[in-house]
Amino acid sequence: MQRLEVRLKQIPMPELPVEERLKSFDEVPLGLTEEQALAEAARCLQCRNPGCITNCPVGVDIPGFIQLIKRGDYWAAAEKIREKNCLPAVCGRVCPQERLCMAGCRETIGDLINIGGLERFVAGWELEGAMSLPEVRESTGKSVAVVGSGPAGLTVATELAKMGHRVVIFEGLHEAGGVLRYGIPEFRLPKRVVKAEVDRIRRLGVEIKTNVVIGRSKAVDELFEEGFNSIFIATGAGLPNFFNIPGENLCGIYSSNEFLIRINLMKARGFPRKGATPIKVLDRVTVVGAKGLDSARCALRLGAKEVCVLYRQRIVGRVNDVMRAKEEGVKFYPFTKPLKFIGDGKGWVKQIECIRLKPGPQTKSGKRRLVPVRGSEFLHDTDIAIVAVGQTPNTYIARLTPGIEISEKTKTIIVNPETFETTRKGIFAGGDVASGAASVINAMVTGKRAAQSINQYLLKSG
Repeated sequence: MQRLEVRLKQIPMPELPVEERLKSFDEVPLGLTEEQALAEAARCLQCRNPGCITNCPVGVDIPGFIQLIKRGDYWAAAEKIREKNCLPAVCGRVCPQERLCMAGCRETIGDLINIGGLERFVAGWELEGAMSLPEVRESTGKSVAVVGSGPAGLTVATELAKMGHRVVIFEGLHEAGGVLRYGIPEFRLPKRVVKAEVDRIRRLGVEIKTNVVIGRSKAVDELFEEGFNSIFIATGAGLPNFFNIPGENLCGIYSSNEFLIRINLMKARGFPRKGATPIKVLDRVTVVGAKGLDSARCALRLGAKEVCVLYRQRIVGRVNDVMRAKEEGVKFYPFTKPLKFIGDGKGWVKQIECIRLKPGPQTKSGKRRLVPVRGSEFLHDTDIAIVAVGQTPNTYIARLTPGIEISEKTKTIIVNPETFETTRKGIFAGGDVASGAASVINAMVTGKRAAQSINQYLLKSG
């Protein structure tokens, strides 16, 4: 194996050139080469009190897998990650490492270690070969129904299957993956990666039934009647929020949730090739809200000539993705609040009336709330508008299932914060449906913790 000089600077992942990005939905970060991964791993000093582990929500032994990379034992490195994280190829791409594990990186040679890049390298190496499977305990004879196949559902299913329980996942859409498949664009998380991770979970013995909407096509109580001993609800947060301002029902206005689902579900990502249901994108697209970074970048790839993001204060997204959006031509306008959408007389949006904002007086907490600037109203021309102010859980399952309570304030399913059991015995919930919209890694944490509680419940129930 070639010896590499230890470098001081972090080795960034190579990326698709900007001019090529806008012609397709191909993945933008290309991943570290073996040579780059070895050089980056060589900078880790294996500190005694690794803050990276402390800051990792699922507790991956980061120095451990980096040490295995140094030795060139990539299979062992993959197994080391999978001891704690069942979706490493996903997390290596979408987990905000800069705010988590990398923020705890204390002892290095030079810059902070590119932990996400190394995790992705190891996961990619594994994906190219035969993904190994963990040991599965002898069958307990117990069975669990998991409703939803997003990160929380996939994680709880993995953990329970390893414990020897029979697990069946029920997914309302055509393919498993939840937000990983339908809510994140291809250029950030390729569908082949999601499919590979889901297929591995199937190989653990987990059965996945798609096109089944629990609460509609089958009631929760029917699952108990069919012999399931426990149920885990992980239906995410798919109900879009809106500003509730005049004109929001005009044609040409999407929620960011609908926009991304249409692209992923209806193959609009194949633009400019004709798909069964391509999404409508015209010359000028405006994203209104701080949570529409993915939608803005998708609009450019679908042929928009100008894409603007109007938002109050901070864009929600990883630093690298904000930089990539700027490189691709997305224009950002902070301290802006929409007042109303204006139509063209034929039912289509044509303008957005906005007002400028500025920091107001300091509050008791020391923060400054944004206040309107008097007389700063202006009109912004647009052909398409995408509302991106987040989403809340769709609690139809809870509303149709006796005994499950919902928080009136957050619209989430109420759970015991320690066990994740709902107000009905034997039914647990986790991920965004219980916490509100959060990150993929946070959903996985709830899945891991809920699996332990469900296992204890099943063993106690005899």
